[in-house]
Amino acid sequence: MLMLRAEGLSKGFTLHLQGGLRLDVLTDLAAFEVAAGECVALAGPSGAGKSSLLRCLYGTYRAEAGRILVRHRGAMVDLAAAPPRVVLDIRAETLGYVSQFLRVVPRVPTLAVVAEAAEARGADPAIARARAAALLERLGIPARLHEVPPATFSGGEQQRVNLARGFVAGHPILLLDEPTAALDPENRDAVLGLIAEARAGGTAIVTVMHDHAARDVVADRLFAVEPARQAA
Repeated sequence: MLMLRAEGLSKGFTLHLQGGLRLDVLTDLAAFEVAAGECVALAGPSGAGKSSLLRCLYGTYRAEAGRILVRHRGAMVDLAAAPPRVVLDIRAETLGYVSQFLRVVPRVPTLAVVAEAAEARGADPAIARARAAALLERLGIPARLHEVPPATFSGGEQQRVNLARGFVAGHPILLLDEPTAALDPENRDAVLGLIAEARAGGTAIVTVMHDHAARDVVADRLFAVEPARQAA
């Protein structure tokens, strides 16, 4: 079943502090699709716009042209044209995103940070906390740290908390930006296992991975993102 389709996307930025310089990031991107249970990895050189494309797919960046069709509540909805309230509904129910950086409310315990993502999708609080604790343990965050706010953690620990938060919710579509970056081999393998399990459960996944060995383990296919041509 088709879960996500992007077609003809364009996105650029105007640098007002540089005299209004226009910087194109994506230009009429070729169409790509992701089905349930499929993992598509975005490939291309650094700076080609892979992470920007993920942010467009999540609606953090608004595409200036093209469509982003997301299967939401049984219908294909164009996220690129949807009003903000619908975008928020899609994020809450359908579309998960794990960025490279953890952004949470300060002083909230790690277990609550992770469990909240499952509760937002309707999970019973006790079940959400149990799932969150199991995921944190699996990702090398021991129980003695679960009541500690993640702001006190190292960068690698924060990344693992972010991953636990992304996987605990069980969104039908999941966007992963460098999920194995800066992880040691043991935690890298744990993340690859989570991705494989999510795929087996029917989750549609789009990811950016510069670790090509890890990418080749989980990706069904690659989608090439070429650097946008800048106007002369």
